[in-house]
Amino acid sequence: MYQIESKNIYSMSLLKRFGYYFGGFAIGLVLLAFFLNGKNASCDYGPDARVLKNIRNKSLVYSADAELFMTSKGIDTTKINYILFKGDINFSKSDTRKKPCGLYFVEGNIDGLDTGLTIENCETTATLKSVEFLD
Repeated sequence: MYQIESKNIYSMSLLKRFGYYFGGFAIGLVLLAFFLNGKNASCDYGPDARVLKNIRNKSLVYSADAELFMTSKGIDTTKINYILFKGDINFSKSDTRKKPCGLYFVEGNIDGLDTGLTIENCETTATLKSVEFLD
């Protein structure tokens, strides 16, 4: 009779296992970098990040009230854009299901002052309705 020798799967040393694992992991990272190279891939998974990205990708229109407040307080558009990048949406103060355009309250910081932006997010444009300093 022939006896079949079975290899013990536990005979591979721990160092060899780590070598195979990290070798495969490195190959996977290289392939991933190759496929994603040049693509505008982002990881905006949270609701705040998705809405802010959606607003930033549209043309921003300033209402008369917002422009008046900004000129009286010396706020320029770069500070507004900074809030749109680093701010947080307060969903309890927002009316996201308002028709035809959702209304979002974005909180951020301008020159050490807590600031709130009310933005109407329509399909093609986003309108900055008001800017206010929070207490």
